[in-house]
Amino acid sequence: MTIPSYPASRLLALDDKPLLDQLCTNFQPRISELSFAGLYLFRKAHQYKLASVAGSTVVIGTGYDGSVYFLPPLGGDTAAALKVLFADGLPLYGADESFVERDLSGHLVQIEELRDSFDYLYLREELALLPGSRFHKKKNRINYFTSRHDYTVKHFSDEHVTGCMSLLDRWQQASRIESGGSVPMEVEATAEALRSAEVLGLSGIVIMVNDAVAAFALGEQLNQETAVCHFEKADPFSEGLYQLVNREFAKNLFQGCRYLNREQDLGNTGLRSAKLSYHPVELVKKYLVTSLQP
Repeated sequence: MTIPSYPASRLLALDDKPLLDQLCTNFQPRISELSFAGLYLFRKAHQYKLASVAGSTVVIGTGYDGSVYFLPPLGGDTAAALKVLFADGLPLYGADESFVERDLSGHLVQIEELRDSFDYLYLREELALLPGSRFHKKKNRINYFTSRHDYTVKHFSDEHVTGCMSLLDRWQQASRIESGGSVPMEVEATAEALRSAEVLGLSGIVIMVNDAVAAFALGEQLNQETAVCHFEKADPFSEGLYQLVNREFAKNLFQGCRYLNREQDLGNTGLRSAKLSYHPVELVKKYLVTSLQP
């Protein structure tokens, strides 16, 4: 599909996968949003569109507050693309530290850290093995679950979609009280990921208890060294199950990757505490960049 020249744009489509896969491979992103699946599954929530700017393919999105922004340009003349977009008053979302150092030195800009959007980066092997005393509580919770339940771990496939959708529905019912308006968008993205995992290039793990899906996790490879877990759901009333599916995802998938990106906490204090408790080796910083040029 043709990508129109900016300021024209068009909605992101499934047919864009080969192009964006190649562009992201060349870019080697560190932020969890910059994969085709990550963009496509949240295309409705953020109204993602594509535009061509100075030979770069640019994803333009809309925040939950209605503000319009662009993601780091992919391919082409990055400096020229940034100049055009900044001159038009658009802010850049999702610049990481390397992008700031490499591509923004020649621009008069304001750079704002977005702590709620920082990605949590872990050593995959640590999450798979939970070594030493630092992970003692995690192992205890897993042991609590495994000592009380017969379970099996399987690689996600189409045969698990119905069971995963049933679990997702139970998770949604339990989450409505706590999470409010963000839940429907997350559920919609997760459901589409389950139905379209093969097409989107997602891999996953399923925990089965009594022939029913009790937990699942889906992700993909983000760059040469890093995989990303996009979706993780478990029976909210089974203690130790989240810790188990977390471990099994890291143990059974993406064994050639050194790191595992488990995305951001969105400012949720409980989620932040849980993510920090797994001892990330890095918080991948993201910035909002706005031009100060008159």
